[in-house]
Amino acid sequence: MGSPVVCDSLGVRSIFVFPDVEQAAVVALLDERSPGRRHPWFVDGCLYVWLITEDLYLDWEPQTVRSLTRACGRRPEWMLEVEVSGRVDGTAEVRHLTLALLAQGGIAMDDYSDHLWTAEEVADDRAVDGLHFFGFRTHREQTALPQ
Repeated sequence: MGSPVVCDSLGVRSIFVFPDVEQAAVVALLDERSPGRRHPWFVDGCLYVWLITEDLYLDWEPQTVRSLTRACGRRPEWMLEVEVSGRVDGTAEVRHLTLALLAQGGIAMDDYSDHLWTAEEVADDRAVDGLHFFGFRTHREQTALPQ
């Protein structure tokens, strides 16, 4: 599948996924998509996926943790961090993996908005406050300094 190479470096971009399934099911899904490679899993030729079980919220804003806890109905005890190299776009791959991970429910977050994304919102490519899930290009345009 692989994203096309992007000429300008976008920097590493991240999402966090909190699937509403057993951790073992997520590990099995990732093992299937990244045969023979773990910690991190390497998915779709451009996504690095880590299972985080310790110090989950160490550097997080308290309001973000409260919002996540409300949205999930509990404070998640583990999460997945997915990183995309700045050398590729990665949008299609991030959306595809996120939808697979949230197939049974859960929440995803990206670096670009404070919104907690459901699978339905990701699948529908819904915009919230002018941003779509993993909307790094729009975010970059909105936050660019005037020349």
